[in-house]
Amino acid sequence: MFKNAKISFTLLNIALKFKMPLQLFDNILRWQGFPIQEAKSRFKQLLNNTDESIEQHKKAIVQHHLKHNNFYINLLDNKSTDWAKLPVLTKRDLQQPLHKRLSNDYSSKNVFKGKTSGSSGHPFTYAKDKFAHAITWAAFHHAYNEHDINLNTSLQARFYGIPLSGKGKYVELLKDYVSNRKRFPIFNLNNAILEKYVSRFRESKYEYLNGYTSSIVLLAKYCREKGTTLKTYCPSLKICIVTSEMLFADDRKLLEKWIGVPIVNEYGASEVGLIAMENPRGEFVLNQQNLFIEIVDEANQPVTDGTIGRILVTDLYNLAHPVIRYEIGDLGSLKTLENGTRILENLQGRTSDIARLPSGKVVPGLTFYYVTKSIINEDVNILEFIVIQKTEASFEIQYVSSQEMDGSQKVKVQKAMDEYLEPDLAVAFTRLDSLDRSNRGKLKQFMSEVD
Repeated sequence: MFKNAKISFTLLNIALKFKMPLQLFDNILRWQGFPIQEAKSRFKQLLNNTDESIEQHKKAIVQHHLKHNNFYINLLDNKSTDWAKLPVLTKRDLQQPLHKRLSNDYSSKNVFKGKTSGSSGHPFTYAKDKFAHAITWAAFHHAYNEHDINLNTSLQARFYGIPLSGKGKYVELLKDYVSNRKRFPIFNLNNAILEKYVSRFRESKYEYLNGYTSSIVLLAKYCREKGTTLKTYCPSLKICIVTSEMLFADDRKLLEKWIGVPIVNEYGASEVGLIAMENPRGEFVLNQQNLFIEIVDEANQPVTDGTIGRILVTDLYNLAHPVIRYEIGDLGSLKTLENGTRILENLQGRTSDIARLPSGKVVPGLTFYYVTKSIINEDVNILEFIVIQKTEASFEIQYVSSQEMDGSQKVKVQKAMDEYLEPDLAVAFTRLDSLDRSNRGKLKQFMSEVD
């Protein structure tokens, strides 16, 4: 959300000093030059998108990047501009310095920059122009408002990770404050920690939970053990939004019963924003306003509704960086309802394992994003990686790179393991030419071989 932590802290202090309205989420965006009100108005207009207008937006974004972006021009290599013949943009295509991928008149100084989690094993840095970033948030505003959640004022219980030290930690805490959310770190979710978390729900009027599916499932199981729903502890709770991992039918039933509120499935990615989210009727509605979502076969050709294929996403408004027919890394199928609404009918992927450590700690597999992030940057050419738990106390990191990790990089990973997990865990590093994938074709970031 914020491109400059120092500026954000300054603006926040000004707001508090002069007792400005606590619409901090939108105000911080606006103060940093992201036109959120204009984006909200535009998004509202786009709710009436027709198939014809969507086609016009698709053609316009392709023509823009063919005129202003050398990276995309070279990728296309004078091939046909027919939509179905356009190249599929992969994460690996984007694993090169950001400045080589930006459109003319854009630089790191006038765009929003972010870094993907690398949950698919292919981390990269991305960029959006200011309006594209603003309309990304307009999409979230609209989807959340449908559930009577206001991103400016509704208090969120956030079950996510957080950097444990350094600048990253304070940036996340600032974002939490501005976004009116309180964080529940998921690096250790044993019963003692969950007991403390439940106590926090008694003390504050949370309106919604938001977080990793596997983490909230552990919370629900704790509530089941105690025989009391979370809603009982926190009557103000309205909904529970789960994201980043698969939501299986059995887990949904468990969550509905023991969290005690409607469960809302959210599907998105940091580089494109909200892809789909369930509405109050339980329909997994696609974001067709600022994105175009399609399903393709192995030949990159669109498939019919109901057919499972690879999910591609196009950002129709990102002028700074091409995101056209971008392969998100999951499989799914689409469906058109009688009223014309397009929904995500079937989603495959985004599963996450649990790591159990010698001390009794229980950590979600996505914790390893924070471990591997210590060595993932544009200076280290690590293309793919996976963390495998061999025993309770030993792990193997398999990676694909143009060169061996050096000793200092391995020390960074070991220190991150000590910090985010616990000390005295053994880590082995294996450099490979390629990594094994599941039959879905998606590379899991973490897997456990421990029974």
